[in-house]
Amino acid sequence: MPLDATIIFAPGGDLVPTALKAVRKAGVVVCGGIHMSDIPPMPYAVLCWGERELVSVANLTRADAVEFFPIDQMIGVRTHTTTYPLKRANEVLADLRAGRLVGAAVLVPEASYPI
Repeated sequence: MPLDATIIFAPGGDLVPTALKAVRKAGVVVCGGIHMSDIPPMPYAVLCWGERELVSVANLTRADAVEFFPIDQMIGVRTHTTTYPLKRANEVLADLRAGRLVGAAVLVPEASYPI
């Protein structure tokens, strides 16, 4: 069953065509990240036709996120994160480039690690 809307938090523009395929005609895809890689070419007739809407947000406040978390728990959203101490930032980037990372990496200042 097609979705009414999707939200992409990841910075990968290559996720946009997949999200557009998942929404119904007149559905909405929201790009929720501050930065995103380029969106690859895609067939208009298949992915955009039918009044599908692709929007982005200029910014997301902490309050916006706090309001969203009870909703995502109700619908069963699962996130995958791995925390790293800030001093391992270069290692995280290497893992990301090599495809060894699943989900999101979170860099944490030493005073806070581990969370």
